[in-house]
Formats: sequence, C-alpha cells, structure tokens
Amino acid sequence: MLLPLAKGAFGRAARNIQHAVARQVHHKHGPDFHDKYGNLILLGGAAFCVSIWSYVITNTGIEWNLSPIGRITPKPWRED
Repeated sequence: MLLPLAKGAFGRAARNIQHAVARQVHHKHGPDFHDKYGNLILLGGAAFCVSIWSYVITNTGIEWNLSPIGRITPKPWRED
C-alpha cells in the first residue's frame, strides 16, 4: 500500500525537477548585478579599507608599540 504511494510521489517530484531544469536550460542567462558590478564593488571596498587604515596608521598619533618590554617598570615591593 505504502510503496505505490511512495513511488508515485517520487515520480512526480522527479518530473517536477526535470521540468524545472528544462525551463532553466531554455532561459537566456543575462548578466545580473553581481556579474556587472561585483569586481568593481570589491575593488572599491578594498581601496576604501586601505585608505582608511593608511589614515589611521599615519595621522591619528596612535603608538603602535606592541611589545611591553622596556616600557613597564615593576612597582616597588610593599611589606605590610
């Protein structure tokens, strides 16, 4: 009883997939937004990122000393 129902459902699903694939094959694929502007947006974002970081590194006055060696002096020992 269940097997014929499952076969019928699987057959309909397979036919629906075949119809969808056939429709996509006949559809003309034009360039979408990402095909047209994807690389331009990527390059623009990279240029923006590089320009902002170059400004931050050169003009903000942040000291980029990552190593604390020589900058930290220990506090004198307190005996209570």
